[in-house]
Amino acid sequence: MPKSPNFRFFQGGMLKHRTTPKFLTTQTDYYALLFLSALVGGIAGSVVAMFEASIRLIGEQRLHFLDSLPYSEFIAPIGAVVAGAAMAALGFWLTFKFAPEVAGSGIPHIEGALDGTHEIRWHRVLPVKFIAGTLTIGSGMVLGREGPSIQIGGAVGRMVASKGKRFSHSSHILTAAGAAAGLAAAFNAPLAGILFIVEEMRPQFRYNITSIKCVTLATAVATIVMRSLHGQEAFLTIPSFEVPPLRSLILFAILGIIFGIIGVNFNKWILKGTSKVKKFHQNKLSRIVLMGAAFGATFSFLHLVAPELSGSGMAIITEMFHSPMAWILMVGFFVLRVIVTVACFSSGAPGGIFAPMLALGTLLGLSYGMVMSAWFPGWIAEPGVYAIAGMGALFAATVRAPVTGVILVVEMTNNYQLILPLLVTTLGATFIAQALGGQPLYSALLKQSLVKDKELRADHQAPLKDVT
Repeated sequence: MPKSPNFRFFQGGMLKHRTTPKFLTTQTDYYALLFLSALVGGIAGSVVAMFEASIRLIGEQRLHFLDSLPYSEFIAPIGAVVAGAAMAALGFWLTFKFAPEVAGSGIPHIEGALDGTHEIRWHRVLPVKFIAGTLTIGSGMVLGREGPSIQIGGAVGRMVASKGKRFSHSSHILTAAGAAAGLAAAFNAPLAGILFIVEEMRPQFRYNITSIKCVTLATAVATIVMRSLHGQEAFLTIPSFEVPPLRSLILFAILGIIFGIIGVNFNKWILKGTSKVKKFHQNKLSRIVLMGAAFGATFSFLHLVAPELSGSGMAIITEMFHSPMAWILMVGFFVLRVIVTVACFSSGAPGGIFAPMLALGTLLGLSYGMVMSAWFPGWIAEPGVYAIAGMGALFAATVRAPVTGVILVVEMTNNYQLILPLLVTTLGATFIAQALGGQPLYSALLKQSLVKDKELRADHQAPLKDVT
């Protein structure tokens, strides 16, 4: 190995993405950075594991505690709604009072940090994202923990870089490594974590062999930590399907076209919803907290009367594979969950959208598979194959990362034999989304936040005003 690792970047890279002449000038520095990357992976994996456990615990204990009270058949429904409202209100208050940058999934914040437009204040991002995310997701809102896990991992990377003293100049690599480790731990999908950084964050990530090694090492360590705590089973417990016939690939391509159209509009609805919510609360803390209470109460109530319309959607995925509804009912639930997903994510609650998108892809993909199995019975062995393809297709159309979508889904479901039909579906969705002029979701959200920050600075406004 040469004394100084090769840190030359692509010629098209921006000057701010180039290293300084003193960057990792010795072999000792090189190994120190690898050690710090492994440390980031271990810490990120542990924190994400605790984040998952806390969400599950607060969601379960909230209902179990109410059921144990006297006259629980009358008190429990009201108590569940009140508890959900209080939890979400507290989560919104913590977020917008102490760390507004943790609103939403947090992925645009990490992308902005890698691009040099945002600063990660890890000492407030980590506790606020952990606590507020637990409260809002645990209240029953349609949010996932995967986006927050990425932001938590990136904050861990920045924390380790800041404590590394002479290695603090490598904060870019450690932030990217932490973000990849967070996604890998959240989904038990190490390859998807690596590819997400390389593919989705490609405008911000500094490509070189050493940074790739650091990301890979952090992801591997985070996955080991998560599996040691939760086992080595796939994230989703669903059947393993056989490879569909080659002639059916045309049906997967058509499904990709459908999801490409949906994905473009889905992103537009999220951006419009986010803009309208900001216009409504105008950064007034009292309005934000009341809005959070309303969301918490609404989705706590839906959890009691229509659980399919609340929560991240992971339970819906496994339920649909084992006990599917009629295809027309699944289409109806798909439309309703699109509405509630857009509403919850646009609210600015500290939660992600990966899991809700996978649930949407399952509902529509399985519906499509049922219809196609009736029309082309000789082409389709199991309609569930199209549900798996739908997961990857909606992810690819919205995030614009088709390869990550394929690998993420096969790692989550342990259906590696479906890579080819997944590729056809995700690439079709991506090509259609590009042809329709759609923007990748997280890049568009980052751009929207930068414009908003610029307007706030121009108007000399504080980030928040506690004014009624």
